[in-house]
Amino acid sequence: MTVGTHDLFVVLGVIAAFIVLWIRGKPLRGRGMASLVAGGLFTGAVFAKLGTGWQYLARSDDPTLLGLWLEGGQSVLGGLAGAYLGVVVTKKVIGYQGSTGDWFAPAVASGLAVGRIGCFLTEQIGTPTALPWGITVSPEVAATMPYCPSCALGVPMHPSFLYEIVFHVVALVLLIRFAGRLAVPGGVFKLYLLAYAVFRFGVEYVRDNPDLAWELSGSQIFLLITVPIATAVYLWKRHTTPPLALEAAR
Repeated sequence: MTVGTHDLFVVLGVIAAFIVLWIRGKPLRGRGMASLVAGGLFTGAVFAKLGTGWQYLARSDDPTLLGLWLEGGQSVLGGLAGAYLGVVVTKKVIGYQGSTGDWFAPAVASGLAVGRIGCFLTEQIGTPTALPWGITVSPEVAATMPYCPSCALGVPMHPSFLYEIVFHVVALVLLIRFAGRLAVPGGVFKLYLLAYAVFRFGVEYVRDNPDLAWELSGSQIFLLITVPIATAVYLWKRHTTPPLALEAAR
């Protein structure tokens, strides 16, 4: 079986995330780290597939569960939501009481930065642009990229995935610097997710994804629904968590 470039970088991203978690997450070792990682990976993979499943169902004449898994694509936003839910549920199952967000945040950022390299090399580049860093691709490369209407035109395009890689690299540096410094347990991770949501909503305008409704992509509609809920939860926890709760949670 041939491993595609995209899948290769997904695997490398998972490896990078695990290495960062192992280095940074020493307090989690021996306290259910393997179970938490397994729970997050499983539900993350399932939700990543479900996030783009509607596209497979729309274009397939005979959809199957196997076809959905093999051809359904992957959604980073769905994967993040699923991984977060998986860790929360796994903590309940194994009885882990502490906060894990500040340890997982740098791992997630590093994994996404590496994984997005595969997206940059195999997926649609972005919308046309006159900016000096616009990227063009050869007809041969354009023929290998599905759903990339601008690729075949031979015009410079926004390197949307490079924007995202830079975001996650910068976030990784900031997450390592500020992890554990907020009063709310896991607050750094939640702020990272909110920052990524805002960034992702904006970058969708130069990604060339098809509009789903109201001139918004499926990712933008998903974010419009989930970001207000996540923000309200974070603010509520910030208001109700004692300042020293983080130290007690470690």
